[in-house]
Amino acid sequence: MEIKGAIFDLDGTLLDSMWVWNQVDIDFLGKRGFDVPPDYPKAIAAMGFHETAEYTIKRFDLKEKVKDVIAEWDRMAAQMYHERVQIKPYVREVLEWMKQQGIHLGVATASYRTLFEPCLRRNGVFEYFEAVTETSEVERGKGFPDIYIKACEMLNENPEECIALEDSKNGLLSAYRAGCKPIMVPDLWQPDEEILQIIKGKYSDLEQVKKAFESGEI
Repeated sequence: MEIKGAIFDLDGTLLDSMWVWNQVDIDFLGKRGFDVPPDYPKAIAAMGFHETAEYTIKRFDLKEKVKDVIAEWDRMAAQMYHERVQIKPYVREVLEWMKQQGIHLGVATASYRTLFEPCLRRNGVFEYFEAVTETSEVERGKGFPDIYIKACEMLNENPEECIALEDSKNGLLSAYRAGCKPIMVPDLWQPDEEILQIIKGKYSDLEQVKKAFESGEI
């Protein structure tokens, strides 16, 4: 079946940004005289912002309000996205090539537009995308099909005619459950058996994805 749409995850797929929140932890706690404990990243991994702030305040006995902690994290992350985060290798070349092939391009992300849009514009790739959607715009987050269903609707394409390029388990499951063809481009995580059963391919970078298109593998 002809591929008519390509929907990209943002952090870890289009953007080399997975370091940002680790750096936020280092800078935030360092400012208060603490190193990041080895178990801290794992402890907060599944928490939302509000819960993470509550946990951090309690663990380090901080005399601060949750809303103020979250606001400081937002400011720190925004500065890094706006000034330092770069696109990953081959992003511009692959987007240009896909556009030339008539493939409609979208983004499906759990990030916030205030973070990523200035970053994508600074890196000169925002205008390639016809549809940009965030998990805040749908009922459920990644892991559920909602965001990919919405992205396909915004592109006016059927999910089965769209590939989804992702680096995370929840993102790949989200795309698969929406009916898209999940393609994995690993960043910090390698697929487990569940993911190996559902993905249509795993490629080391976006240039390899392009080569797979050209060879008819995708």
